[in-house]
Amino acid sequence: MKVGIVGCAGRMGRMVIAEVLATPGLSLAGGSEQPISASVGQDVAAQAGFDPAGVFVGDDAAALFKAADVVVDFTQPAATLGHARLAAKTGTALVIGTTGLERKHLDALKKASKKAVIVQAANMSAAVNLLLGLTEQAAAALGPDFDIEIVEMHHRMKVDAPSGTALALGEAAAKGRKVRLADAAERGRDGITGARRPGAIGFAALRGGDVAGTHTVIFAGTGERLELGHVATTRQVFAKGAVRAAQWTKGRKPGLYSMRDVLGMK
Repeated sequence: MKVGIVGCAGRMGRMVIAEVLATPGLSLAGGSEQPISASVGQDVAAQAGFDPAGVFVGDDAAALFKAADVVVDFTQPAATLGHARLAAKTGTALVIGTTGLERKHLDALKKASKKAVIVQAANMSAAVNLLLGLTEQAAAALGPDFDIEIVEMHHRMKVDAPSGTALALGEAAAKGRKVRLADAAERGRDGITGARRPGAIGFAALRGGDVAGTHTVIFAGTGERLELGHVATTRQVFAKGAVRAAQWTKGRKPGLYSMRDVLGMK
């Protein structure tokens, strides 16, 4: 399979390059970046610190989609919308690890998935996707007597909060309780807030250092507390998951899929 990488000069883009180069049966189709990027014109692999691969960084994502069997996207929500349209136009599979997606973005992905295979996940880690399932089960089993709080920490450069993974965990908890997260979520507390709202699903976001990603789901009852969590010590686990998803798209019918589909957890 020929794998294209949009945002190939970014932190995650370079990690995906490393994973593609290390995976038998995969090759680099090329990469794309914004026209102002210094990496444009450079060898895709060489600009990431590897031996030249003979394909180059361009500033035309449309050309990359035409050259690739599957494209991996860890960029920004607005860019991802454009990439989804290109996937629909070319029929090229698209794996999306972009965070900060809102309902309008997800609706656009669903529309594009009628013509292309699209895998979208807030987190590409296999273990995190297991955590999502466990969170849903625990929320359903423990019931409303347990308060739910979701705490996440990431590196100082992360621009969105709460993280996409934290929100996905909130959705899993809400699903277990058969409520809408939009109705139950409490996204921040400051000052004299009064007593905790019954049934709320709370979020707390911490930022600092180079933390790759830490997520904890707390079920706090009277006299006892259950904590489910995941710690990523390197972002390479997300690249591994993305490449696994890219391989999985081969031969699939158009549709919007998740990492739980990729991992056979549905």
